[in-house]
Amino acid sequence: MKKTLSALILLMVFSSLSGQDKFIDERDGNSYNTITIDGVTWMSQNLKFKSRMGSSYYNDDKNNIADYGLLYDWKTAVSVCPKGWHLPSETDFRRLSNYFEQKESWKKEASDPNSFNIQFGGLQDYEGTFSEMDESAYYWTSTDYNTTSAAYFSYLIINDMPVIDISRKEDIADIHGTEKSNRYSVRCIKNP
Repeated sequence: MKKTLSALILLMVFSSLSGQDKFIDERDGNSYNTITIDGVTWMSQNLKFKSRMGSSYYNDDKNNIADYGLLYDWKTAVSVCPKGWHLPSETDFRRLSNYFEQKESWKKEASDPNSFNIQFGGLQDYEGTFSEMDESAYYWTSTDYNTTSAAYFSYLIINDMPVIDISRKEDIADIHGTEKSNRYSVRCIKNP
């Protein structure tokens, strides 16, 4: 009976969080680590696909793509994920954040099978200014607020402490997401 119970517990833990696998994007051959968290498979690296429009390298330097991926405006972000994948919603990021609330595996080595591997790719604002590389990670969500703003997820380090935020228009009247013309990183999740 103990062996059966132990096996069942192990199976439950494994099904809620399984180690990294690989996904290869057929469009450009880029390879991504993936991680399954609470039944949802996420890319554990920032998207590197160069779209015709709406994407940029941090500081327009192609050397930044390996470590940080590309930055995308919202219109591009909602359509840039590879076939079989999609841009996560605000709810998806909230679920992910709740999962990691008591864990320390947001930011570890990419090779760690239990890491979401936050990559501090910074941002490019609506005026074209790049900032916050190696200080913050901003990710688009598919949640659309209105014609000019959408929800985002952010992970920042302030005074050596992580600060995690998800814009929440319905909860706080003065938070309205961010300008869709800003360029943020993208993480894709696998279609169910």
